[in-house]
Amino acid sequence: MTVVKVMMKEALQTVSDLWSLMVGLNVTKRYFLEPQITVRYPWKEVHNLATFKGHLELVSSKTPGKGKCISCGMCAMACPSNCLTVVKRKAPKPTPEEEQALAEAKAKGEKPKDKTPKDPEKFLYDYTLCSLCGTCMENCPVGALDFTGSAYLAGYTREDFHFDLVQVLKNQAGLEGVDETAAPGAGQSEG
Repeated sequence: MTVVKVMMKEALQTVSDLWSLMVGLNVTKRYFLEPQITVRYPWKEVHNLATFKGHLELVSSKTPGKGKCISCGMCAMACPSNCLTVVKRKAPKPTPEEEQALAEAKAKGEKPKDKTPKDPEKFLYDYTLCSLCGTCMENCPVGALDFTGSAYLAGYTREDFHFDLVQVLKNQAGLEGVDETAAPGAGQSEG
């Protein structure tokens, strides 16, 4: 009697296994007859790059080569990967006339206007550490960061993926090598 029960159990297991195999083959047959979805890149062009999220970039303001960034550092504080470093631009040294005017304003009890530039001197981004979570963009109060649509980024070393986003923005505007501290029109472009 026990041998019959064991044989019945094995027969039921075999039928169950065959049924599972038939269901799997049916799924395979259904997808085998559909057109191919996989694109054989780079031999065929990819058409879904509009939704691709590449590395970060600074959003350009109305002034060429300048971003919307105000150097608040909220993005760097919020970044879980610690891949962002914002270096603030220092205030220009006041001229003797400005120092005298500043002293007079303080004597009158007026608060002098802060002349520290708001745009960053450097905005360092390490793409090798970035998890592309978008937390930096969510915490930016002025919307100065965005993902690029660049899917064609390649390099030979890790350092090829360390960017100064301020310099990248200047390069995109054609202002590479321009010295902003010089007199207007005195900047020379390196060739």
